Amino acid sequence: MQTYVRELAARLPKAAPDLEFVTFRDGGNFGWAEQVRLPLAIRAAKPALTHFMSQYGPALSPRPFIVTIHDLIHLLFPENFKLKVGPYYRTVVRFAAARAARVITDDERTVGDLERFLKIPADRVRVIPLGVDDRFLRPVEPRKSGRPYFLYAGNHREHKDLGTLFRAWSALPESIAVDLLLTGEDDVGAAKYAQPGRRVATLGSLSAEELAGYYAGAVALVHPALREGFGLPMLEAMAARCPVIACDDALPGVLRGAALTFPARDAVAASEAMCSIVSNQVLRTKLVNEGRARAETLTWDRCARATADVYREVLEESSR
Repeated sequence: MQTYVRELAARLPKAAPDLEFVTFRDGGNFGWAEQVRLPLAIRAAKPALTHFMSQYGPALSPRPFIVTIHDLIHLLFPENFKLKVGPYYRTVVRFAAARAARVITDDERTVGDLERFLKIPADRVRVIPLGVDDRFLRPVEPRKSGRPYFLYAGNHREHKDLGTLFRAWSALPESIAVDLLLTGEDDVGAAKYAQPGRRVATLGSLSAEELAGYYAGAVALVHPALREGFGLPMLEAMAARCPVIACDDALPGVLRGAALTFPARDAVAASEAMCSIVSNQVLRTKLVNEGRARAETLTWDRCARATADVYREVLEESSR
């Protein structure tokens, strides 16, 4: 979410020179600043249109406005989140989305979720895929780790399904001496998953430049998440010429055909895909080339231009 806000705020003025932009930075989630002070500041500024760049926004705000909802993972997997999250989505988020002139989301899959959980008609939703940071498209020195490695990049929440990743990696034949590296802190007990001749290790927090090097040096990025709104690590890896293996339910539509996929929670199929990447150089090269080609089209500038088009659509509609 932070990347999305940062990139759009920086690029929209150039993408839409016909529009004037004012940025509101106040309003921590769920508090007085968000629910009262922010709407009052918007009302005082009298914008023709407001864009709330996440589902965390005021329940009441001057119309017209647009809201971005990246995903509804909290409602798809409620057992993995605090009990208060579901009611928040079904009240505050649902009410705000119902009043919004348009809802922007990252992938076609979420259109159905918005209709199912929040009753948002599909004709009010606009799908705009996210973009890749320019740093992942630049040439980079592949990171060396002593031995070849598979990489997972992302947080360690329950819906990321790291258990399937560990089982798939552990099932690899002993002849495949490839380590498993994960970004983030070691809150998973990495050492306990070690296998003879190969290890699991966590990398802590990485800069974009460091992460690009790890992508470029990996045998493949393996992304077992049960679902993603978009899944930026998959796009970043493709940009850095790293093959991607992903749960079929997590891969966004714009990246289909550029990654190997496996069914959700299917560690056997995931392990087979990992073996294929190691043993089939032709397949690996095909995925690298196709992934890079997709990434080159999915820039943040394109995302900003498409977002500005939605602004113009709403502004024209509200002027009638």
